[in-house]
Amino acid sequence: MRKALVIVCAVLLLFSVFGCKKDQGIIVWSFTDELEDMIKNYYIPAHPDVKVDYVMTPTEQFQSRLDPVFASGNGAPDVIALEADFVRKYVESGLLLDITDIYEKNRQKLYAYPVEIGTYNGKVYGMSWQAAPGAFFYRRSLAIKYLGTDDPAVVQRYFSDFPTFLSTAELLKQASNGGCVIIGSRGDLTKVFYELRSQPWVVSGRVNIDPALEQAMDIAKIMHDNRYDGRVGQWSEGWFASFNGTLTDETGRQLETFGTFLPTWGLHYVLKTNAPNTSGDWAMIPGPVGWRWGGTWVGAYGKTKNPEGAKAMIEWLTTDDGFLERWARDKGDVVSNSAVVNRIKDGFREPFLGGQNHYAAFAEMIPNVNGRLVQATDSTFDSLFNEAVTAYVQGEKSKAQALDDLRTQARTMLSLN
Repeated sequence: MRKALVIVCAVLLLFSVFGCKKDQGIIVWSFTDELEDMIKNYYIPAHPDVKVDYVMTPTEQFQSRLDPVFASGNGAPDVIALEADFVRKYVESGLLLDITDIYEKNRQKLYAYPVEIGTYNGKVYGMSWQAAPGAFFYRRSLAIKYLGTDDPAVVQRYFSDFPTFLSTAELLKQASNGGCVIIGSRGDLTKVFYELRSQPWVVSGRVNIDPALEQAMDIAKIMHDNRYDGRVGQWSEGWFASFNGTLTDETGRQLETFGTFLPTWGLHYVLKTNAPNTSGDWAMIPGPVGWRWGGTWVGAYGKTKNPEGAKAMIEWLTTDDGFLERWARDKGDVVSNSAVVNRIKDGFREPFLGGQNHYAAFAEMIPNVNGRLVQATDSTFDSLFNEAVTAYVQGEKSKAQALDDLRTQARTMLSLN
């Protein structure tokens, strides 16, 4: 009897381990309903046996909710969405699951920069399904009026680098008697300027001011002093008015605005929504330098109880050819899978851009984006640098004083040398 009981217990144990393993499910925390759409309408139908609990938290509350559970380990999700402004905070935290193996399996078909942003000390902790390179969007009618053509290939020659960009700004000013500015807001250039750097903000624990940022400050000063921009703040009413050609200066004079710097999502969520009456009168070019803005990454909690399930979800969402092609065609999103992009890029035409193939144009820009300089402290430096540029441009400080103040503030705020 005792022998029979031992055999039964052994069989039940083996069955529980190999034949009746309970699905632990996957808990996903996100700040964006975009990921919810992916999981609800794409992932779950393709993986009906996987139980997913999705928790949505507004962006402004997301980190304050996530940090305590990550610190304690109690109630932590398995998979998390990471916004561009705070992705590096968690990538560098030591709290995320190493997903380098996912990248290595798929590296041949993935664009470099999204993975570079999710990589720290040689290991990958976050991956993205999308790429968000930036472009320069311009009004075709103004290009014909002042440059004699609206052909993107020709217009790009007027914007090939920043010295040429400034020359074009002067050309527009002279040809219009001061009535046409090259951009509405100097703020358009903030993200673009950072791509001029060859080194990050922090090097060996010390504040590092790349010489290219001093060049950027000089460019901003030249633009301000010569009234090459519309002197309005980014995201202000004046900025939105500039897209419609209804921007006015401080004297009440209406200004024409040649163009604006925006990333992939800017076409759909900024231009189209705020300047619908200008549809067909826009085109896009790479501009002076490859740059990026925005995006969402996906990572997993390092102590998740379901690492394989979390990895499987992340891999599918960020690398799967079939899913990403469907997603790109359904949503128009520029994805991070180069194999998919190359397969579908020639099939797009954008009426808002006068029939230009925006998808193919963005595809050419992605390889020029550098994600290797991104650090967790970037958002602090972004704010401090904007303050420094404004103080210098408006004559409140010399360039040297503005940068010295930036260094002092950064050392205090971030405990750097």
